[in-house]
Amino acid sequence: MVILLADDKQNVLDFITPLLEQHGHIVETAGNGLAAFEKAQQQHFDLYIIDHLMPFMNGIQLSKNLQKKPSTVNTPIIFMTTQNTTDVIALTRSLYFQAIIAKPINENSLLNAVNEINQLNNTNTSRYSL
Repeated sequence: MVILLADDKQNVLDFITPLLEQHGHIVETAGNGLAAFEKAQQQHFDLYIIDHLMPFMNGIQLSKNLQKKPSTVNTPIIFMTTQNTTDVIALTRSLYFQAIIAKPINENSLLNAVNEINQLNNTNTSRYSL
């Protein structure tokens, strides 16, 4: 899958990017929500992995903007946060995330979420391919 990873912490980008690349994914990164939104308008991604608290446009704002655009509305989102996930779910009732992952990131939790989305994408693609 081609994945857009948005986080303002370089150490998070440096940790997650090679982890996903080792599992065969292509990863583009963005250091803030605005940069991520701009990249999403220029290129197709199969998955967005978005941090909650970022400068210029936080993860909730970014997700809302992505879900308003016809070209990005159906792209799955994994949402990462240091906040209590119950609080985040309450804040984001109008949004749909395939997964909400607590930080610090657990490798297995992230990879399991990515693999589930990848399998779902492959099932949907094969169902409609000729």
